[in-house]
Formats: sequence, structure tokens, C-alpha cells
Amino acid sequence: MTSTTSRSHLWLGIFFLVIGQWTLSLLDVAGKLLTIFGFHVVMIAWMRYTINVAFMAVTIAPLYQRRVGHSIFRTTQPRLQILRGFVLLASTVAFFSVLKIVPLSEGTAMNFCAPLIVLAISPWILQEKSYISRWVAVAVGFTGMLIVVRPGGSISSMGVLLGLISASTFAVLTIITRKINRLDDPMVTLFYSGLVGAVLSSLIVPFFWTSHTLHPREWLILASTGVTSTVGHFFVISAYKHAEASLLTPFVYLQIISATTMGWLVFHQLPDGLTALGIGIICASGAGIAYVEHQRQFLKH
Repeated sequence: MTSTTSRSHLWLGIFFLVIGQWTLSLLDVAGKLLTIFGFHVVMIAWMRYTINVAFMAVTIAPLYQRRVGHSIFRTTQPRLQILRGFVLLASTVAFFSVLKIVPLSEGTAMNFCAPLIVLAISPWILQEKSYISRWVAVAVGFTGMLIVVRPGGSISSMGVLLGLISASTFAVLTIITRKINRLDDPMVTLFYSGLVGAVLSSLIVPFFWTSHTLHPREWLILASTGVTSTVGHFFVISAYKHAEASLLTPFVYLQIISATTMGWLVFHQLPDGLTALGIGIICASGAGIAYVEHQRQFLKH
């Protein structure tokens, strides 16, 4: 592959990633709006996964079978796929619960601590080598989070607790995904995530059903959660097919721009100066360690 071709693939990967992240920010906006309208987070998650799996079954699954020659149901790790689907559902419910009481930018920033949690526990869980640079990044990132959630800030104690639960759950999800992606196609994982989430949420949603007349606007927003989640994750997966994860990871933190923009446009919420500083520190630590890891891999080869 020529350097020009490699560069074009990298820029295409960055483009897909940014589009995917902005689309997922639309999902977060919809989730926050629906909680404001009075919908329970379990009902929102149920609609998100049900439409997600139906949308994939109609659009992506047939294309996948024609491309690879077998069904998207085929997985080498059914137990891990089911476990990942369960953890993803828990992560979704936790994050929507965060967004119910926390501004969009702050909620997204707290979730960005998940990669730092993974860095901290990967030597024991993933048997990865530990480096001082990783511990420095974790320390800096959590310093940023302490600034965001500081006493007297805009986030309540319950918001902080839910944010930590959401970030921790997302970290567990990241570790399981790393294990699965070694053997299964990402599209299979995406489909199973929707399928498991739809089945599990269907079992519990009757206990959390919101009994009020739905306006057409609310139906549209509910339906959009399934579409934006599928399209967003599809673009993100496509991005990692065009460029290495170490090259793309710094651009993941651009989602804070979309979250802040959406929070301002839709909810008229902007972080104050100290909160913005904390968010910047979290993003800088994540992007910085991603660059260091990329350089380390480059020197190995």
C-alpha cells in the first residue's frame, strides 16, 4: 500500500469516526429528551435495541451474508456475545440515567474515563504490559474528572455516582469487546448487541412502562434511538476498518465537541470554566496516551 493510499484510508477512517460520534451524540440527545418527557430509561433502552436489531435484520444482515457467505448469526463466542449484550444494556441504562440529571457534555466527559479505567486494570485482566506513561495518563485523567465533579459544581452527588457506574460499566464492555473482536467480525458483535439488548429489555420493560399518550414527536424521537445507534456504530466500525485504533483513538475525544454543541443547541447548557478545564484535561490525557501508545507500537515494528 502506497503512502498516498494509506493517508487516504486514514482520512476516510477519521471522517467515518467523526460522523459516527456525532450520530451517537444525536442518540444521547434523544435519550435525554425522552427522560425529560417522563419516559423511564428502561423503556428508552428497549425501543433503542428493538429498532436497532430490526433495522439491522432488514438492511445490514442481508448485505453481510452476501459479502461473507454466511449468516450474521454465526459467532464463535456465543457466551461472550450474550455477556457483552447484557453489559451493553446495563451501560446504556446507566448512561441514560446519568443524562437524566447531568448536562450532556459533563455526562459524556465522565464516560471518557472508561478508557483510563481499562488502562489501569488491563495488566491484570488482559495480561498487558504495564507502563509508567499509562499510569500517568490515568492519574491526569482522574484529576480532570475530580475537577468536573468537584463539590459545589453543577453535578449532584447522585449524578457523580451514576457517572462512575456508567464509566465502570463501559470499561468492562471495552474489555469484553477486545476479547470478542479477536475472533468475531465486528458486524456480528453489533448485531448480537442489538439482539441480546432487545430480548433482555423486553423481559423487564413491562415493569417500567410509561402509561401516557404518546405524541407523534415523542414516537419519532423514540424511533430515532434505534436508527441513530445502528448508523452511529456502523460508521465507527467502518472507521476502524480503514485505520488503526491507535491512530483513531485521539479523534474519539472530539465527541465532547458534538456533546457540548448539542447540549447548547437543544438544552441551552454550557459547562462553566472549571468544568471545561476538567473536560479538557480528561480529553488531553486520553489523546496523549493514545499518541504515546501509537509511537510505542511504531518503534516495535
